[in-house]
Amino acid sequence: MMGPLSVNDIISGDTNFLLAFFIGIAFGFVLEQAGFSSSRRLAGVFYGYDMTVLKVFFTGGITAMTGILLFGLFGWMDLSMVYVNPTFLTSAISGGVIMGAGFILGGYCPGTSFCGAAIGKVDAMVFIGGLFLGVYIWGFGFDLWKDMYVAGNMGSPKIGEWLGISDGLMALAIVVIAFAAFFVSEWVESRMAKSGKEN
Repeated sequence: MMGPLSVNDIISGDTNFLLAFFIGIAFGFVLEQAGFSSSRRLAGVFYGYDMTVLKVFFTGGITAMTGILLFGLFGWMDLSMVYVNPTFLTSAISGGVIMGAGFILGGYCPGTSFCGAAIGKVDAMVFIGGLFLGVYIWGFGFDLWKDMYVAGNMGSPKIGEWLGISDGLMALAIVVIAFAAFFVSEWVESRMAKSGKEN
């Protein structure tokens, strides 16, 4: 049985999907309230005038990471059972470049495009059309780039394991990086705001 709340013999598969549906609605609501349905706000992180996206995602990441580590510490979760996606370095880098370019040009990522479309934004709907077109091209042309897709197979290592450090130390490092990112983002925003006033 798959997540989000898989507990054998307590939560059925149908109930699990129903819970996932309501969690998805709640997630979309939070995204919209945070302003993530605005392509201008989302693209702002690339141009330096609005770092909300960076702050929200770092905050979400730290919260989830801390929660998982605490669940493991208290014995509520077996961390060895947590699935880690296999890493294919070549496709990860090329896919990241393509998605990043699409993010800059369209102002949305796949998730936030649906958030924008849900409140009637036409640009988000067009973005979703491009998303499905890309999926269609990828699926039917898979044989053409299959070798590239599986190149650079690194297995399923966690970053901490790859660096040879414990989960706790890795978590501390990410928190430090996040606070540094918050500080730098505030500085960039203030510089951009000052530059805008001068112009």
